[in-house]
Parts: sequence; structure tokens; C-alpha cells
Amino acid sequence: MISKLNRRQMIKRGLVASSALAVQQNGFCPALLCQAAEQARTDQNILVVVELAGGNDGLNTVVPHSHEAYVEARPNLRIRKDDCLSITEDVGFHPSLKGFASLLEQGQFSIVHGIGYPNPNRSHFESMDIWHSCRRKEENRPDGWIGRYLQTLDSSIGHDPLAIHLGHEQQPFALMSRDVRVPSIESLQQFRLRKNGSVDLPQAIGSIASSTDGLMQGNELLSFIQSSTTAAIATNERMKEAKTGMSSDSSFPKTGLGKKLQTVADLIASDLQTRVYYVRLDGFDTHANQPDAHAALLREVGDAVTSFVDRMNQSGDSDRVLVMCFSEFGRRVAENASDGTDHGTAAPVFFAGGKVKPGQVGERPSLTDLDEGDLKYHTDFRSVYATVLERWLECPSQPILGKAYPQIDFIG
Repeated sequence: MISKLNRRQMIKRGLVASSALAVQQNGFCPALLCQAAEQARTDQNILVVVELAGGNDGLNTVVPHSHEAYVEARPNLRIRKDDCLSITEDVGFHPSLKGFASLLEQGQFSIVHGIGYPNPNRSHFESMDIWHSCRRKEENRPDGWIGRYLQTLDSSIGHDPLAIHLGHEQQPFALMSRDVRVPSIESLQQFRLRKNGSVDLPQAIGSIASSTDGLMQGNELLSFIQSSTTAAIATNERMKEAKTGMSSDSSFPKTGLGKKLQTVADLIASDLQTRVYYVRLDGFDTHANQPDAHAALLREVGDAVTSFVDRMNQSGDSDRVLVMCFSEFGRRVAENASDGTDHGTAAPVFFAGGKVKPGQVGERPSLTDLDEGDLKYHTDFRSVYATVLERWLECPSQPILGKAYPQIDFIG
């Protein structure tokens, strides 16, 4: 029998010749073509974070279609049972989530219900900052929860970034760290670290950085710029080392999120030692005309995540890659007068991969026992993080989260 590691390596060597890292989303990033290393340099677990920005409507994502209170609260926006993709007799996925339904049927999808935090904030920016930092506004917030995790790792091993953000938006604060610089693929595209005539731009930047070391001492801003630039150069060089000619992979949807997750899949195939990948899908702030917009967004995330997990299955990586999909809050139970929903509180968090415990985890929040029209959360989001840190990333969670939180049983 072929061992698990050797099987993964053999699968990757066969697949990598037919896969490509070629993402050109309106100038999103340059084509980064990766090849599998001759020997796998790491078999550590990988976390892929998919941020659903804007406040995803959890009730129309995992739909309690047969609950009388749901029907009464949403006369226009409710999703009927016959249209839902069955989870149980009383609950189903939004009809656009064929991908999630398929993953659940394969035993690779988990729905963690009732996630939130005390005294919820309904501002997009503040609520997301709370999720990213695990701290309130009145507390000191110098870094993010993933950034604090990255600081526990040995960054001196190899030259690969410990985490990568893919996207044109501002880098998520969750990745902010005092000492570890996380490159953004969009930033690499802007740097365009190529020779320009007789000037070798990477070498020039490196020389300037090294020649001004003395000036950097005691200047946090200049030190940050220097270390960020160095991280970008190192990542660019690592990508150049890994790239090779490959044919295009047509299995991913040609959407923004599909292209990002294809990039992540190909970077994983190159055997980077990167532990965390972070991507974002915006547009979930559905105050008006929600049905069509929400359907399109859910289709995009469901199809992209499913294609990504399918690729991990094919490459033999599914047991070491965990996808987490979260949003800063849910929506109110009742629809508004504009065929939309307003900012709410508790919502489900989704996980996909070969090691999740499939199905629904935790009780669905009551639709009748509400807090001023909002669902009541029963599980702190930091319990989600504690579980990911302890059971997946194998890192003590209390120093990162500030205190111990109970773990949730969604990882096998």
C-alpha cells in the first residue's frame, strides 16, 4: 500500500503538469506558474480563510424553510422548501448553493450555528475589526489574531511567506503582526519586480533597504516599510523559483473568487510552506433587492469553494487543508420594505475539507426568542478560532485570544 504522503506526492506530480496558475482578473495579479517540488518540504496543515464581507444573511443561506416564524417574517424573501437543497426535513441550503450541498453529501462540509459575540456591534468596520483582532475598540489593537499566530512560528525556516493575502483590497487586519510581514499578491503585481532597462529593481530596492539600516533604528514606520518590501521581494523570488509552464485549469469558475482560490490551489501544489491563505468576497450588505444579488454571491462562493476542495481531493491534500467561510454578522430576521434585510447579529460559519465533521454543529438560534428582532448568538466566534488554532494549526489558543475559550466539535 502507498503511504499517505507518497500517494499525495505522486498525485501532485501527475496533476501539476496539467494545472496552471494564470489569474488575470482585471489586472488582479501576474501569472504565477508553479511546479511541485521533487520532494514535499512540508505536510503541515493549511488554513484558507474566505471572508464574506458585508454581513451574509445566514437565514437565507441555511434556510429554516418550514418554521412558521421564518415564513411570517419574510413574506417576500423567504426561500420555499421545494426550492431549497435538502439538509434535513426542516432545513435546506439556498438553491444557489449546489456546491455546498455536494460537499455536504461527500462528508466534507460543516455548518457551525449561532456564532457571534457579546454586545454585538452593527457597524461593518467595527464588527469586522472585532472579528479580526478579537478585541473591542476600547482595547489596544496592535495586531490581528492570525498575525499573533504567525509570530509563534519559526520564520527563519525557508524563504516562503507564512501567510499570503490575495486581493486588491486593503490587507485584512487579521493578518497584521508586529514582526511578521504578510505579502499581498496584488502588491506584488504593483511592485512588478522586474528589471527595467539597466536597473535591476529588486536589487536596487534591496540595496537601498540595507544601506539605510541605521536610519530604520527607532523608526517604526520606516522599519515597517523596509520589512514589508523585503517580504515582497522574497515572495516574488520564491514564486520565480517555483514557476514552470503548465496548461490552463478550466475546472474553476471564472469568477473573482474562483480565480483567487485557483491561485491558492496552485500555490499549495508548489509546496510552499505557507500556513494561511486569506481571500475576500464583498457585496453581502443586502439592504435592498436582496434575492438576485444574494443568489449570485452564494453561487460564486459555493462554486469556488467546491472547485477548490475538489482540487485538494485530486491532489491528495484534502486532509491537510481547511476552508473557513465567515462574515462579520448576519441579518435581521424580518425583511425590510426594500426587499432586503438589515444588519443583524448571529450567523453560521462554514468549514470545508477532508477533516471536517459533516453536518450541522450546534443548535440553530431561536426564531421566536429574539433580541430586539435579532437572533441570539450562543457560541462566541473566539471558540471557532480556538478550535482552529488548537486542533488544526496545533497552537495554544489562550495567548493569542487573550483567554481560554471552549472548543467546538467540527474537526475530525
